[in-house]
Amino acid sequence: MKGLPNALTWLRIALIPLFVVLFFLPVWWGRPASAIVFGIAGLTDWLDGYLARRWQVTSNFGAFLDPVADKLLVVTALVLLTSDAPGMIGLVVTLSAAVIIGREITISALREWMAELGARGQVAVSKVGKWKTTAQIIALLFMLFRDSLFGLPVYKIGVGFLVVAAALTLWSMTVYLRSAWPLLNENR
Repeated sequence: MKGLPNALTWLRIALIPLFVVLFFLPVWWGRPASAIVFGIAGLTDWLDGYLARRWQVTSNFGAFLDPVADKLLVVTALVLLTSDAPGMIGLVVTLSAAVIIGREITISALREWMAELGARGQVAVSKVGKWKTTAQIIALLFMLFRDSLFGLPVYKIGVGFLVVAAALTLWSMTVYLRSAWPLLNENR
């Protein structure tokens, strides 16, 4: 049982190829199935963290692998959705994806640099980051599902959530950079 949280994280990574195949499968159920696999992968993210804390089996390896798995899954979804976005919506999706991916790269580099300085705690996860993640996951699930559901334009609602996620992404990046600014400024 001690290794279950890390096994769930590995499962999240292992689900990515299945998720991609289902996305491109030329059958009516391919896109909804890709959304379901993405959702299951998202649940493993919540579950692995919950179990690791509950059973007190957190590890340095788990702390490293969990955000890597998250980023691999989200970036894969964003790339797929960008490649598939129609017309002017494609512009909105692509710009939002670029903001989200750019922020992930920036904050990962910032955390690594801050860790080298022994100040990683200054760039801890904020509430804005949690809101961003929630909006992002809802957006990706809706956009992956794609088809209207009960008359609701699920894809367009997802695009709206993606724009919100991109705005929250910029806000959270600003929060991180402001907290790190004294060290960034002193080492110029």
